[in-house]
This record gives sequence, C-alpha cells and structure tokens, in this order.
Amino acid sequence: MAVRKLRPVTPGQRHKIQNTFEQVTTDKPEKSLLRPMKKTGGRNNSGKMTMRYIGGGHKRRYRVIDFKRDKDGVPAKVVSIEYDPNRTARIALLVYADGEKRYIVAPNGLEVGQSLLSGDKISPEIGNSMPLSDIPLGTIIHNIELRPSQGAVMARSAGAYAQLVARAGKYASIKLPSSEVRMILVTCKATIGTVSNTDHGLERSGKAGRSRWLGRRPRVRGVVMNPVDHPMGGGEGKSSGGHPRSRTGVLAKGFKTRAKKNVSNKYIVERRKK
Repeated sequence: MAVRKLRPVTPGQRHKIQNTFEQVTTDKPEKSLLRPMKKTGGRNNSGKMTMRYIGGGHKRRYRVIDFKRDKDGVPAKVVSIEYDPNRTARIALLVYADGEKRYIVAPNGLEVGQSLLSGDKISPEIGNSMPLSDIPLGTIIHNIELRPSQGAVMARSAGAYAQLVARAGKYASIKLPSSEVRMILVTCKATIGTVSNTDHGLERSGKAGRSRWLGRRPRVRGVVMNPVDHPMGGGEGKSSGGHPRSRTGVLAKGFKTRAKKNVSNKYIVERRKK
C-alpha cells in the first residue's frame, strides 16, 4: 500500500494525502452480501439527540463480513479485494469450493487467486484462520476472538496486528496492538497476518468538507462553551478551563475509568503502556 500527495491546485488539495488504492481490484461489490444502512443523525427512537457531532454523510450499504470463519476444511479462492466504506481496512471476496461467497477483512499481502482455509491442523499462512492452539509462538495475527465461536473482535482495523507470545494450559497470551498482554482461551480462532491498508494513518483529509462526507459534524471544544454547557466553559476572555474533563465531569489525563471489580481483570497479564 502507498499514499500520494496531491499538487496544491486548490486550497483543499494543498495538505491532502490520499491512498492510492493499489490493492483494490474492483469497484463493484457482491450484491448478495450487501445490506441497507439507515442513518440516525445521532437521534434515538423518540427523536432526541443522544450522540453529538453525527449527521449527513454519503449514503452507504453494509458489506456482511465473515468474522467467524466457521467454514472449516472448505478451501476458498480470493476473487477480489475491495474498498469498504464502513471500515478502514480493505475487504476480500472469497468463493468457497461449494459456491458460497463471503467477505473477510483482507490481510496485508493477500493476492487475488490465492487459496485460503480455516480450521484445525492447517498451515499458518497469511489469511488462514485457525485456533490459537495450532498457531506457532511468535506469529503475527489479527481478527482474534475473545470467546470461542464468538467471531473476531480484536485487531480488526487497518494495519492492526497482535502477537502470540506464550501458551500455558488452556490459555494463550496475546500481545495486543495497545501493548496489553492478555490471556485468551486456546480454542479461540485468529487469522494469520496483519490487517491491510497499513498506510491509513498517513492519510490527511485536506479540508473540513471531507469530514462531512464521512458523516462527521463539527466538534466544539468545551473551553469555548458557556458554564451551563460544559464544566470547562465560561470565564473572561481566553480561559484555560481548569482541569480537563468530559461534559459529564469525568476527569481526563490519567484518571482511570476501568472498574476494579471487572471480571476480565484476571486475564490481563500486563497493562497497556501509557
């Protein structure tokens, strides 16, 4: 993957850095795997705004992604690698030997025509999905399950990856993208490789309008609000606003929000670095 900087022909292009879409092979999605997406504008069922800064944006259709990879032992051929407007990573269309079609999150280095497998006792090649008990130690993985047959919930965004660092008994230790080391059951599945579109973090929108295309309305800093609207609001002239905190008064900058009685605390071997 690569990015390119545009010539400053217009003010909006002066600072824009965009993806080259080298990996994408088609612009026509598989119709059978598309679902409608309804926009909420941040409103709930009674019309009250419960999420701020949401609204507008280009119309999208959801691509049904196979995060479970539960079609074990059936070889699948990669037909195309596509752009997905709903996620930062690229997606790949698989056609299984029995004719079924499914989308997966495309790993880095996946090529059209490649054959993929999922299940036990298969080779740990890029794109193959297998239980943590079968993956060699030190392997780079993504799309990791937290509970068996739940479907992938960790390391799914562009360029994300984790590493299998140890195995003991029925648990495997995984070093996550946040640098946290966590124990997960060895019966949980993971996919070999790194998530595609690793250069996503280098992109720059170049103008405010592009945020509106993505359905993001302008954010307002708490410091410039009135005291009635935010704990950091008010004051004469430019005021710093006191201790940084959220609209509801929860302190930022180091205040721990994780519950001490959280059941999953015992599975965290090493906390993420600050």
